[in-house]
Amino acid sequence: MTDMFVSLGSWNWLIFGFILMALEVMAPGIFLFWLGLAALLVGLISFTVAVSWQIQLVMFAIFAAAAVPVWRRLARPKPDTSVSPFLNKRTEALLGREFTLEKPIIDGSGTVRLGDTVWRVAGPDTPAGTRVKVVQVDGANLTVAAA
Repeated sequence: MTDMFVSLGSWNWLIFGFILMALEVMAPGIFLFWLGLAALLVGLISFTVAVSWQIQLVMFAIFAAAAVPVWRRLARPKPDTSVSPFLNKRTEALLGREFTLEKPIIDGSGTVRLGDTVWRVAGPDTPAGTRVKVVQVDGANLTVAAA
């Protein structure tokens, strides 16, 4: 067994690295690419510096362990900034905006028109045509105050 480790040379590490990367291509997502990269680095280093097999194994373990945080950082999905943050929260986008009352608020209930949609609003009694500001959202109901 020791003879096998003693005979580990630069070429063996390079071959091992390419085998791991080929396995990654055949079955993507198994994380073998990073282990293959660690093996390639050990092979390249052992070409330039004569190191014992024990040091080669330690270098492989260090490179493989260092690849984990690198892989996690690169694999983390990037937030999509092209999508509106209010895509499925349409009412939250209305907070703080001002609108003109379409129907007066009587007994705490009235309506405003936003484009082609009529929204139910709640608030203090206010005549139609008054500017109001959305202060709270509860489902499809908007609570307004005088602007």
